[in-house]
Amino acid sequence: MQNVHRIKQDICEIGRRLYAKGFAAANDGNITVRVGDNEVLCTPTLHSKGFLKPDDISTVDMTGKQIAGRKPRSSEALLHLEIYKQRPDVKSVVHCHPPHATAFAVAREPIPQCVLPEVEVFLGDVPITKYETPGGQAFADTILPFVDKTNVIILANHGTVSYGETVERAYWWTEILDAYCRILMLAKSLGRVHYFSEPKTRELLEFKQRLGLSDPRLSEEYKDCDICANDIFRDSWQASGVERKAFEPPPAMAKSQTAAAPQPATGGDQEALIRLITDRVVAALSRATT
Repeated sequence: MQNVHRIKQDICEIGRRLYAKGFAAANDGNITVRVGDNEVLCTPTLHSKGFLKPDDISTVDMTGKQIAGRKPRSSEALLHLEIYKQRPDVKSVVHCHPPHATAFAVAREPIPQCVLPEVEVFLGDVPITKYETPGGQAFADTILPFVDKTNVIILANHGTVSYGETVERAYWWTEILDAYCRILMLAKSLGRVHYFSEPKTRELLEFKQRLGLSDPRLSEEYKDCDICANDIFRDSWQASGVERKAFEPPPAMAKSQTAAAPQPATGGDQEALIRLITDRVVAALSRATT
């Protein structure tokens, strides 16, 4: 039997970490833990996560109706409940606004892959949802295309949501992601980001598999994908407004893009193009003066 009071204490501890790390300013963020088939512990709305007490934690059912607690539940509980419905293995969800990861959410910049070994092992490809006003079912539904392929999602123009088998594990994914985003920004300020090769990434994926961690890139569906090119969630980019702007693509992808792009005119081609443009401009001017 679960010790619900102890779980509430764990929620309060993670709330303090969120606040101390700057992941949840003022009353930002929310945390839930599923404790039964129809019971979910939920942090209250309009309450700083850095100063939670076990008595502040409410209980909701799987429809979002509050069934216990003296303070109203978080207004974004539906997002958490949708994750539980889609992922029966998940027991806790953490939503917050870590600044570096949220910067990627605002820029709609995909998270580069094949840069840090730990990120390949623990995160993999990280999706960005389309934007929706927080709080309603439409907002909760934005995670549906991604929830079964990852444990951390960037919410466009909003923040992050991560989930796992315990509240601490759910929090870990967000902390890893924000640290990585900060490193990417620092590296970019020094010059450029260097990628390691796809064969080296496959070595990391084999290690990940030995640890018992899943990754879509290990599945038959994606066995032929470019594992350094954010291929798992690329089909969602257009709908979400995601575009690679700040970070160059990995070398293999950059070469393929260059090969597919039209090559600029050189030498005699440039001279012929200049003559053609000049002739057309002169002809247009002649017509205008007659």
